[in-house]
Amino acid sequence: MEMDIVESIFDIPVQDPAEEDFSSADLNWTKFGTPDHHDDVALIPYARVDEFIIGECSNVKCPTRFHIERGRKRKKGSLKDYKDDEYLEYRVYWCSFGPENYGEGGDILPSRRFRLNTRNRAARPQSMRGCTCHFVVKRLYARPSLVLIIYNDRRHVNKSGSVCHGPLDRNAIGPGAKKIPYICNEIQQQTMSMIYLGIPKENVLQKHIEGIQRYCGSNASVNSLASQHVHKLGMIIKRSTHELDLDDQASIRMWVDRNKRSVFFYQNSSETDSFVLGIQTEWQLQQMIRFGHHSLMAADSTFGIKRLKYPLCTLLVFDSRQHALPVAWIITRSIAKLDVSKWMKALVDRVRTIEHGWKISGFLIDDAAAEIDPIRQVLFSLWRVRRSWLRNIVKKCNHIEVQREIFKRLGSIVYGIWGEVDPACAMEELTQDFVDQTAFVQYFKDSWVPKIEMWLETMKSLPLGSQEASGAIEAYHVKLKSSLYEDSHPSSLQRVDWLVHKLTTELHSGYWLDRIADDTDSFLDVREKYIASTSWHRALQISDDAVTVDDKNHLFAKVVSQNDSSITRLVWNPGSEFAFCDCKWSMQGNLCKHVIKVNMACETHQKYQPSMSFQSFKEILMTLQGKPMDDSLELDLSTAWTYQVLDQIQKLVELNDASDIGNVVNNMPLGWVSKKGRTTVGIPSANLALPSSLKCSSKKAVALKKNRKRKRLSRLR
Repeated sequence: MEMDIVESIFDIPVQDPAEEDFSSADLNWTKFGTPDHHDDVALIPYARVDEFIIGECSNVKCPTRFHIERGRKRKKGSLKDYKDDEYLEYRVYWCSFGPENYGEGGDILPSRRFRLNTRNRAARPQSMRGCTCHFVVKRLYARPSLVLIIYNDRRHVNKSGSVCHGPLDRNAIGPGAKKIPYICNEIQQQTMSMIYLGIPKENVLQKHIEGIQRYCGSNASVNSLASQHVHKLGMIIKRSTHELDLDDQASIRMWVDRNKRSVFFYQNSSETDSFVLGIQTEWQLQQMIRFGHHSLMAADSTFGIKRLKYPLCTLLVFDSRQHALPVAWIITRSIAKLDVSKWMKALVDRVRTIEHGWKISGFLIDDAAAEIDPIRQVLFSLWRVRRSWLRNIVKKCNHIEVQREIFKRLGSIVYGIWGEVDPACAMEELTQDFVDQTAFVQYFKDSWVPKIEMWLETMKSLPLGSQEASGAIEAYHVKLKSSLYEDSHPSSLQRVDWLVHKLTTELHSGYWLDRIADDTDSFLDVREKYIASTSWHRALQISDDAVTVDDKNHLFAKVVSQNDSSITRLVWNPGSEFAFCDCKWSMQGNLCKHVIKVNMACETHQKYQPSMSFQSFKEILMTLQGKPMDDSLELDLSTAWTYQVLDQIQKLVELNDASDIGNVVNNMPLGWVSKKGRTTVGIPSANLALPSSLKCSSKKAVALKKNRKRKRLSRLR
């Protein structure tokens, strides 16, 4: 008996299976659409989408992973008129064995019935094989708590209709492929990451077997084959080399040809063009979409400008713990607007092919000479300026009293950008007062005096980033420096292929494992180290009682060590981004946890100046408020917008400080309901307090809506 076709989404029941993880086999599917064009659909709660995807991945006959092939988003309230099945979020999930087919000729998979003339002993079992299985997850605009799952093709077959992966695949790789345990991308990446990071082989093998047993169960054969696979991966990594050719440029061209899915932009050097190589792995692309959308991104823009053949620019997002996570690497010496626009457009286009509405809220730069025309909502981070000054002060000045006084004076020059302080006069006084510090004075005159006005003007004109952001970017910079420069031969630094190899193997593996450890609560040692990797998070572990502030002269603060109470750190110039601490980490030029903790304590004291990021924000708001000079409508709009932003910030602060969220909610004013919103068809009446007469008219409108002929749902094949 054929299933009846349903034309109204309100006739589709909402299903919420009792199982922790469930699949399509646990749902009752409804044919939704018209007699000519309809799809198999099911309604489930939005909160259970991840559990459905996990269940689909655990298919015994065809174990796999589903990736987001493409997606779109809308903001709530962006549509005035909409249909019942209109989407708020729309994502196409595709089996990771498709949609491309990398088999021989694109039709069938290579089989080891004969010997392949390749360096690898076997083709990768997780290579893409043209699988057509995919489904759509549509979060409903009218009912955001529900999603409509549209299953376009539930069979794991290729275009010819043949099973293309899993135990039932007749053309599987190798004569014994049906007995070989399934190894997905995640398990292989986890194993390779652990090998790259030097984790003992016993621990690597244990985690590898645990991952495989999720699909194949536990038996001696699986364990033996897993051991062989781990050994093989270890040998491949050990024998791998960055030199694909003796010529560096030829080696890079070969690497780009072999790794096209990890390259978003490549421009070879010529008489007219500069060398530009943009690298982004598929995992980095996922993280950029996940953490960069409607959030901040940052750049560590000039790493290795003196030691590497080409400087490295890293694009960073801030993950769920506000740690800096590298999502793209650009290797180039060019900062020309044309080149920056090229690779930036290529990167954004790549992201938007997956997430159509992807957009960032702000971008943190750390170089005043950076090209910012292609970027909107630019902020400036002080971390590079602070680090450069502090490192050279400690290196070139011997006495700690001189070091902290020079650092304080430099901070005063930066803080004076909103006052009437003349930077040229202030710098002249600085060099005169410390004329005996010849090494530092000479460094400052050569490196900073010619360009200090440009840097100060940038700080004044752009919003300034917070200390938390500075600490996160600096933590990435320190890890990158350690990864590249430790145990590296000087000749390697002048090869681009060596740099690419280091980034895409060791550094990428480290951050991949950090995120997996935090998301899954596995690798507890890795997770703890990752959480404590920034000075901001280390500062949060210091108790408030350990900080003592000099309330009389406000010259210094003391911080008692959490590990040894007999050790006390002294922080001079408290409350400033240019505070000076005598701990080892700070003396290396870094932003230490003691400075951050002291500045947190100074926020509650009105006698200390606010942070530079707050002062910058305040100045920008006051400039916006005072910009219209005449008594016009622009003045009203500017004032209203300014106070609206201030009100939102005040509510966020109140929400953050509140111990009971219920009290905050009760004090909020009632929201206005527009007149048009009361009569618009498709808006749920439960969300609006309407009079009974309007309720009746709304029901009639909905009834009329049901009788209209539906447009068919487009199929994604």
